[in-house]
Amino acid sequence: MSVLEEVLQANEEYASAFGAKSALALPPARGFAILTCMDARLDPAKYAGLSEGDAHVIRNAGGRASDDAIRSLVISYKLLGTKEWFIIHHTNCGMEFFTDEEIRGLLANSLETAALGADGFYDVGSGPGSAEAKYIDWLTISDNAQSVTEDVSRVRAHPLVPARIPIYGYIYDVTTGRLVEIPDATKAGAAS
Repeated sequence: MSVLEEVLQANEEYASAFGAKSALALPPARGFAILTCMDARLDPAKYAGLSEGDAHVIRNAGGRASDDAIRSLVISYKLLGTKEWFIIHHTNCGMEFFTDEEIRGLLANSLETAALGADGFYDVGSGPGSAEAKYIDWLTISDNAQSVTEDVSRVRAHPLVPARIPIYGYIYDVTTGRLVEIPDATKAGAAS
């Protein structure tokens, strides 16, 4: 069975028991949002105790406060009433395994999927590549706690973010399943 067939079969099973979920309200019932990484090992519903309709979960590579993530957070409070935000990075994040220069070089050489070895990512395909990668800030991570603090600070300082919204900074530990607070980040995100 292909992945497409697996997904469609799972959706059919899900939809057959959908029931009252069609009555869920548009605003998140618990009034908060989480910005976190797209890593498949993270299940925000489980680690944050969420049910459908509870919270907004915004995901991208690294859980970084990119312009688009901030756009989503602003929509979350302005139009849908969230009152608290979490920025949650995680241990062993793939964004720690390369730099902007490295991914730009990999993409310039080839658009094929790279491999990860003991010395980092390396190309296994042949060209063509593209130089377009040099125009993207890849938001790589060299220090996880520092990146959480930077992201919370960036969101806090954004002119479209009200000072009344508390922004909490955490790292999810992929070996224990625990959320570990980054005090400097939470301090930077304190509501005023």
